[in-house]
Amino acid sequence: MNALVTGGGGFLGKAIVRRLRARGDRVASLARNRYAELDALGVVQHRGDIADDVAVARAAVDCDIVFHVAAKAGVGGRYRDYHRANVVGTENVLSACRHHGIARLVYTSSPSVVFDGRDMAGVDESVPYPSHYEAAYPQTKAVAERMVLRANCAALATVALRPHLIWGPGDNHLIPRILARARAGRLRRIGTESKLIDSVYIDNAADAHLQAADRLAPTSPVAGKAYFISQGEPIPLWDLINRILLAAGIDPVTRSIPAGLAFAAGRIFELIYAIFQPREEPPLTRFVARELTTAHWFDLSAARRDLGYEPKISLEEGLERLTIWLRSR
Repeated sequence: MNALVTGGGGFLGKAIVRRLRARGDRVASLARNRYAELDALGVVQHRGDIADDVAVARAAVDCDIVFHVAAKAGVGGRYRDYHRANVVGTENVLSACRHHGIARLVYTSSPSVVFDGRDMAGVDESVPYPSHYEAAYPQTKAVAERMVLRANCAALATVALRPHLIWGPGDNHLIPRILARARAGRLRRIGTESKLIDSVYIDNAADAHLQAADRLAPTSPVAGKAYFISQGEPIPLWDLINRILLAAGIDPVTRSIPAGLAFAAGRIFELIYAIFQPREEPPLTRFVARELTTAHWFDLSAARRDLGYEPKISLEEGLERLTIWLRSR
């Protein structure tokens, strides 16, 4: 197929591109920068902003499927920046699909679109969107996900995937943040309980996107639906974090702060940064505090049934690969 991957230079985007090229699909990428690795893979690279409708329309020429991966992620900063990337960008992708007659759209969403601050323990896709969000990222991703699913029709089949905490070799977001905080002595457990969480190794997340694409059609069970994607191996949060630290040769986190103090500090940091550093991320927010004190693991029955999804790389194997990568750097 002829595929466009928005955010093709990012962690997940590159993994999807590599798999598409490995099986012989033609691939174009839309990103703000140019990447030598994509050149080596024979990818047609379009430089541009996802919020630029002209750039998106130009990149989508001659494509028959779009993997919309590009997004602004984070826990702080200005709402309008998240809205521009995540909502306006998705509007542009949908417009380009309609303009060019592209029949399939695979959208990368997030489980945070349905996070209401309480435990998500074994939940499935029937869990509703919350009425309130404590951060711009999940709020704008939820708006975009709903737009994508509502756009599903006979002319454009759409599906949304919700991978949780993507990690692995090459990660330029989650793993570096954890390691940097630990090395700076700024990583603390919040509260005394370590709730169960699930995550997803990068290869498994990419596989899920191709499986969704291959099964996506206007009349298929996949069309118009959202799916949780994870390892299916929930473990205590701080066990996972400490295994990641061990992979980098860093001592485990043992010090903690009370949950109530973390929530209060998050609120104070949000106010200070909103006034004095509106473009920067605070060191702690209420959203992060709640994420670190609640369970996040999911019923994968729908993804297994409709997508044929089954994680090929186990948590243990993924951590072994991560260890080799981190210690080779």
